[in-house]
Amino acid sequence: MPAPAVDAMLAEHADLELRLADPAIHADAAAARKLGRRYAELGPIVAAARALDTARDDFAAARELAPEDAAFAAEADELAARIPALETRLAELLVPRDPHDGDDVVMEVKSGEGGEESALFAGDLVRMYTRYAERRCWRTEVLDATVSDLGGYKDITMVLRARGDEVDGVWSALKFEGGVHRVQRVPVTESQGRIHTSAAGVLVYPDTGEDAEVEIDEGDLRIDVFRSSGHGGQSVNTTDSAVRITHLPTGTVVSCQNEKSQLQNKARAMLVLRSRLQALADAEAAAAASADRRSQVRTVDRSERIRTYNYPENRISDHRVGFKAHNLSAVLDGDLDDVLAALTAADRAEQLGS
Repeated sequence: MPAPAVDAMLAEHADLELRLADPAIHADAAAARKLGRRYAELGPIVAAARALDTARDDFAAARELAPEDAAFAAEADELAARIPALETRLAELLVPRDPHDGDDVVMEVKSGEGGEESALFAGDLVRMYTRYAERRCWRTEVLDATVSDLGGYKDITMVLRARGDEVDGVWSALKFEGGVHRVQRVPVTESQGRIHTSAAGVLVYPDTGEDAEVEIDEGDLRIDVFRSSGHGGQSVNTTDSAVRITHLPTGTVVSCQNEKSQLQNKARAMLVLRSRLQALADAEAAAAASADRRSQVRTVDRSERIRTYNYPENRISDHRVGFKAHNLSAVLDGDLDDVLAALTAADRAEQLGS
């Protein structure tokens, strides 16, 4: 990125520092939080730019004094070797940031091929993401779920929310999780001990909620109400409090049954609908700009897999970036750091090379 652009960021950082020091700005908590997040985002860039400027200035001074003192010559050599690493670090930080990186995430997990075994695997994925959220001190909230007879999930919708003080939200970590996840193992329903393959689908999108830019015409909605159901489909509520909203132009269906009242469930379902439609609009815009580098797999077909979980070999493989590790049990217990880091590194390398 050109020096003027870096200078602009330094100036913006300084301006934000002054504004945040003004007590009046904190009268509007939402505005103060937005400014604070932007200030925190710019912090690493400012630190890297200053470190690079300091190194360059010190190098120039040391090189000028090197003919008179061997110590300065050695210092110049050391700085000359350090400056490229500082330049690389700044270039990485200047890669355009995903505008949704600070957002929370709505996640849907659906069983696919494999019947009851697929539903059980969907439950394992839900537990994996829930345990990862616990490790990150995120909050997880289930909005809607259909439980299978053996305790897995036919489908589930949940929201994962980060702490308010984090610069990077849930989306920055989980945005590449959307797609088909395949499992290879001996199902609990298998009496002959044979290894089966089944799949579950994961869909993730930013929880833009009320901040979504899409407009929804009430005339485009079909709203159905029904009784909340529990394990095996049994009714757990004596009133029709659960809500299902269908957006007719796109066929998008969202339901919510975990709130106590129909009004609350409708409000939550509308927030999820706005987020889904915003994600759809973003994907269409990215595709139109030929920048849709990682569009999510929308079908639940095991032939279009992004990742395989192989129980006999205790192996996890992400087929998009060639990641492979033999710590499947730890991953399913929420230790996702290595695989997520590999996906993020591949994305960063692609952006730096483009």
